[in-house]
Amino acid sequence: MPAEECSNEMTVSDTLETAGLKAWIITDGRAGMNTHCIGIAEKLALDYAMKTVDPQGIWRLMAPWGPVSPRESIGRLNGSFSPPWPQFAIASGRRAIPYIRAVRRKSRGMTFTIILQDPRISAKCADVIWVPQHDRMRGPNVVTTLTAPHKFSPQCLRELRSQIPPEILSLSTPRVAVILGGTSASHYFSEDSAARLAASLKSIADLGASLMISVSRRTPDFLTAAVKNATSHTQRLFYEGQGNNPYADFLAHADVLVVTGDSVNMTGEACATGRPVYVFHPDGGTKKFVKFHQALEDYGATRTMPDKFTFLDVWSYEPIDSATIIAQEILKAWKHRQSSRI
Repeated sequence: MPAEECSNEMTVSDTLETAGLKAWIITDGRAGMNTHCIGIAEKLALDYAMKTVDPQGIWRLMAPWGPVSPRESIGRLNGSFSPPWPQFAIASGRRAIPYIRAVRRKSRGMTFTIILQDPRISAKCADVIWVPQHDRMRGPNVVTTLTAPHKFSPQCLRELRSQIPPEILSLSTPRVAVILGGTSASHYFSEDSAARLAASLKSIADLGASLMISVSRRTPDFLTAAVKNATSHTQRLFYEGQGNNPYADFLAHADVLVVTGDSVNMTGEACATGRPVYVFHPDGGTKKFVKFHQALEDYGATRTMPDKFTFLDVWSYEPIDSATIIAQEILKAWKHRQSSRI
């Protein structure tokens, strides 16, 4: 079952007041930003429309501090951001901030505005702001959680686990999901780190585990090749970007997970499973990532991946469901504003 078919985790009573209300999701189109916003919109059972923005020239450089280009006049008839105004607007990413600020202003506050990730400006720019716990931003309208919001709620994972695909069922246990990232603004893979990861995965395979390996758009070819060569002797499924993406089923049916530590999103989604998560740390990194990974280790969800496995340890923890926590705080703030207007 694809992730987008998963049921919403919140109960009908929780979402009764927001179910079916209109929402705009405003991002620059990057997958990570969309994932955050869609996860929250679906938790609130909103009827959402995607609004992808791409400011140019000086307007791009001035985001998030500057205005929207006059050519994209917010509120203009037949424009991308024209009335009727939605009850909610959710934005993520620096380039989207001028747009949601303009929507808030033009709607005269009728649109309840939510920003996911630090907007790099005052917390007063939206009704609710979410930032990960390892960010510095705080305020009375700022919500923080250990991981980022996404679609993989406990209900979603239960539904996925109720039907195991035959190709996964045929794999020997334990089944280890391997989620590969790649080069990012903060991390990179050298030939040495690729070889280190490949050797560690080989040692897992040598223990008799089967592997479910998925690459991302950022995974360098030499890393894919190193992992493929090192695990050729074991049972495995290897998704390289062609055909139906089995990522959701890999998460749901893994007994153990391995994830590269270059992505907050990938790590957070792995920690939604409640299954052991080993994190491989590539080259690079930032203080924020160090704090993020340390917090997950302290919580009991993750451990640093060893260079060689002599056994696969198993531990448990309460699955991290950040989207529900964030949605509940948004509901609380929205209801408070609604009652204050009566």
